[in-house]
Amino acid sequence: MKIPDSQILVIFGASGDLTKRKLLPALYELFIRGLLPRAFKIVCAARTAMSSEEFRRTRIAEMLEMSDATARNSSRLGEFFGLVEYFPFDIGSADGYFLLRDEIHRVRSEASIGDNIVFYMGAPPAVFPAIVDGIRECGLAAVPDGGSRRIVVEKPFGTDLKSARALNEKLRSCFHEDSIFRIDHYLGKETVQNIVVLRFSNGIFEPLWNRNYIDSVAITASETVGVERRGSYYEGAGALRDMVQNHLLTLMAFVSMECPSAFDSASVRNEIVKVLKSLRPMGESDIRRNVFRGQYSGGNVGGKAVCGYRDEPGVEKNSEVETYVAMKFFIDNWRWGGVPFYFYTGKRMSKKLSEIVINFKSAPQMFFAGQCCGRSCNRLVLRIQPDEGVSLKFGLKVPGAGFQSTQVSMDFDYSSLADITLPDAYARLLLDAMRGDSTLFARSDAVEEGWKFIDPIEDYWKNCGSEIPKYPAGSDGTKEGVELSFEHSGASCSLPIKNELTVALPKASNED
Repeated sequence: MKIPDSQILVIFGASGDLTKRKLLPALYELFIRGLLPRAFKIVCAARTAMSSEEFRRTRIAEMLEMSDATARNSSRLGEFFGLVEYFPFDIGSADGYFLLRDEIHRVRSEASIGDNIVFYMGAPPAVFPAIVDGIRECGLAAVPDGGSRRIVVEKPFGTDLKSARALNEKLRSCFHEDSIFRIDHYLGKETVQNIVVLRFSNGIFEPLWNRNYIDSVAITASETVGVERRGSYYEGAGALRDMVQNHLLTLMAFVSMECPSAFDSASVRNEIVKVLKSLRPMGESDIRRNVFRGQYSGGNVGGKAVCGYRDEPGVEKNSEVETYVAMKFFIDNWRWGGVPFYFYTGKRMSKKLSEIVINFKSAPQMFFAGQCCGRSCNRLVLRIQPDEGVSLKFGLKVPGAGFQSTQVSMDFDYSSLADITLPDAYARLLLDAMRGDSTLFARSDAVEEGWKFIDPIEDYWKNCGSEIPKYPAGSDGTKEGVELSFEHSGASCSLPIKNELTVALPKASNED
């Protein structure tokens, strides 16, 4: 992969969990792999008063404690943190930005780094506008000849269409759209990126990837954990805003988009927007019939008793915020007309699972004893987590006399590639941002199209007046959501998978 040009990465809100748990470990992974720029510095800006040396010592200790992988590769931690400078900084202070500018100029000069800066918004979303204004007022946003300015923005990208538009306008007042990187860590996962390769590099899949052969598509992102320490954030978000509006809609777009004219950021993102524009709008009757929410109550997860959502820290005792969403919707275009799509997402579910399931239409006639008659007899499963991989389910003859049929599975797991370590999602996306490749980042028009689809659902729930249904922690969701899954799962007539065929890929040689 191309090594990025020399640059400085400025992280706002660097004393928070995001920097500690995601950004610094991801940057260290890039450092170990030799993928960071040859001339590179990280300026961590946060309110907490401490020296660069104190910040380095604290973060090294935290990274060793958090990650076994880091502990196994700890010999170069000191060398890596030599790239890190800490700058005490008050986001709300206008003078602070001028002092930050001077610090960046000092670091650039001492390290002989070109005039390229990437700003990372690791602070709470409420202060994004203040940061953008501060960057502009102190002159840091001005793009010099031969230099670059980019900004990486964490979700949520607004809380509705109006706020998303306001955020987009604020960002564009300081940065060109091509220099704004709205990050969704799901798109850094290997299986997600593999969707487009699987579809557009194989003649055996793309001819079938349409309404003539596909019965339904289901996308699931379930977690066994609750809101943990994010109760106050979740109170203002909920599962629909936190998961559906960004993660699941983006996964859906990758599954359903047309083949781009070229595999570059503009062409890929143009096709994503076309899909989002084709989503069938939902009226009140559609929402009542096809969109279901829920909130977890106390229960048992993994043999451990856990509290309900309303008993979590930072959560209102009478909260009506949803922690679970199940929905059915349609894409009104030539490829997908009439094919139902399903989303399932929730916290405190029975298992941790993120996957995309393509249910192909069943055979028109039943010739064989034991032949599956369900809608999910032929199924392609793209597993995002855990155990990233691909599985194809189909019917096969049982060995022996006669023509007894059974369902089998042909599986590929990324873990079978013993010589390849999957990169962390943040590591992949940080590298792309530093290289200026925006293919896996959301564009402003895609964000706004997503909110156009989501806002009517939020408005209906706000005004419907009914109490939110509950589901026990450790279950599969609400009664309505589980019933919705029966529509496409084929649970009533599909047979158990008795055999498994494993795809073993040869290890790559130096000649390949």
